[in-house]
This record gives sequence, structure tokens and C-alpha cells, in this order.
Amino acid sequence: MVADKRIHAATGAFGYSGKYIAQRLLDEGLEVITLTNSPHKPDPFDGKVRVCPFNFDSPEALVDSLRGVAVLYNTYWVRFKHKHFTFAKALENTLALFRAAREAGVERIVHISITNPSEDSPLEYFRGKARVEKALTESGLSYAILRPTVLFGKEDVLINNIAWGLRRMPFFTVFGNGKYRLQPIYVDDVAELAVAQGRQSENTVIEAIGPETFTYRGLVETISEIIAKKRPIIPVPPLLGYLGARVTGITLGDVLLTWDEVKGLMNENLYVDAPPAGHTKLTDWIREHAATLGKRYASELARRKKK
Repeated sequence: MVADKRIHAATGAFGYSGKYIAQRLLDEGLEVITLTNSPHKPDPFDGKVRVCPFNFDSPEALVDSLRGVAVLYNTYWVRFKHKHFTFAKALENTLALFRAAREAGVERIVHISITNPSEDSPLEYFRGKARVEKALTESGLSYAILRPTVLFGKEDVLINNIAWGLRRMPFFTVFGNGKYRLQPIYVDDVAELAVAQGRQSENTVIEAIGPETFTYRGLVETISEIIAKKRPIIPVPPLLGYLGARVTGITLGDVLLTWDEVKGLMNENLYVDAPPAGHTKLTDWIREHAATLGKRYASELARRKKK
């Protein structure tokens, strides 16, 4: 079992999933540091988490940041390619992080991946995730790999923006027949799994899926019913639906959805045949937050630009 009383490091603790992991570590009385590209973001921990820049371009500094760390919880990745960030650079940076962890004497890495990663995938997101997993399994470090699908929670983008669209549009479009499946998991359930795995030493891969499976159309119908915004749901050709999402994204100064995300969704890359690892039901969570869900658009780019 990995020692509990040394330093634990969580990447992106001022962001989304990393914040929940860091909070659970603090709740257990552990010393926590975060590695981040955004050290000047608002600190939700009132200085209780020591902040270190990633220093991907300075391997020695990155190693120094990780000295004394027992477990590294890695959430670092990018959702899509952009002029300021790419999958290729994210892969390069993640491999540098793993090398630094090994040199610094980190005992274990708990890595957040994605369902159905494959080096043969035509989708760069899933292909890059597979290459990261391979590098970790070949690193010689003790590891746990968690493979969630869609995360939901207060800071989520996808579920919130479906609700946002339902609140504002006279109808809602789905790509094709909408029968492709996904298994959303609560972000704090992922954090709970991650911290539990940080106490272990066995190498493992966990399909981190939630307790409910939806078709995409069924997910939209469920959200519309709970927030009391019933709308006609219209199937459209996938490319047409994507172009509509792209125009909306440009209007909002954001990337609403990428073509690769549409293809991954329709290929059921966000579905696996496995028992649930999370326990929080999305339907229960939506009911609890129905009054506020989707009241504001959640911008991926705006979140990244906040330094």
C-alpha cells in the first residue's frame, strides 16, 4: 500500500476534476500540491494547496516540484485542438510529466483517461489517450488508470449546455437517430475512485462509468423533462447538426462541439459493457440542480483563458 502521510499531487486543482480530487485529499488530512498552467486562477482552497507551475519546458524544475510526492493524480489533457493547445503537445507534456515523476521518486500515478482509448482510433483524442496509457503502463511506476465517460457536476460543459439549449431554443436537434449510448459519471465519484486507488499499489484499469446508461436522445429527453423545458427533438444528418453547433459556437466565441466529438459519440466511444464504478445518478443530480442547470452557457475557451 502506498504511504498515506507523504505529499499527494493533483494536476489542475484550480480546474474541474482535479479540484474534486484535491478536496478529497485535503479532507483526509493529507498535504497536497497542484501542478497547473493557471497558477493565478482563483484559489478554492484558501492557500491550503501549494501551487507549482507545470514547467514542461524545464524538466529539472518539474522534477523538483514532484520530489517527496507519494502519489500523482493526473487529469491533464485537452478536449480539442486549438491554436493555443494541441493533442500532440498534450501527449508530449504528459510523457514529460511521467518521466519527471519517475525521476522524482513518485510511488504511484492515478491517471484519468477515457473509455475506449485505442492507438488505432481515427479520432486523435482517443488515440492520444491510448498512447498516454501505454507510456504509463511501460514506465515501471505503479499505476491506476480510470476511464470515465462524460463527467457531470457543477462545472460541467456538456450536460449544462444541453440544458442551456433546451431553455433557449424552440426545438433541439440530435445527430442521426440519437440511439448511441453514453454513461455519465459524477465528477466527485471519479475523485472518490481516484483517491481510493491512491492508497493501493496494484496496477489496475477501471472503467469509471456511472450507474445510468442513456441514449443521447434519451439523455436530452431526460434533461428536458426534469428542467420542465419540453422541446421537439429533431433528428438531423450528423454533418448538418455539427455545422449548426459550429455556427452557434462561433456566435458564442467558443467551440461548442467538434466533428471528432460527434463521431466519437455516434461510434459509442462513451459506452462500455461494464459494471458501474460510480454511484451518483445523473437523474438525481439534475433534479437537485434543475433550477440553475443551463441558466448560463458554459464556455470551454473562457474557462481556459481565465488565468
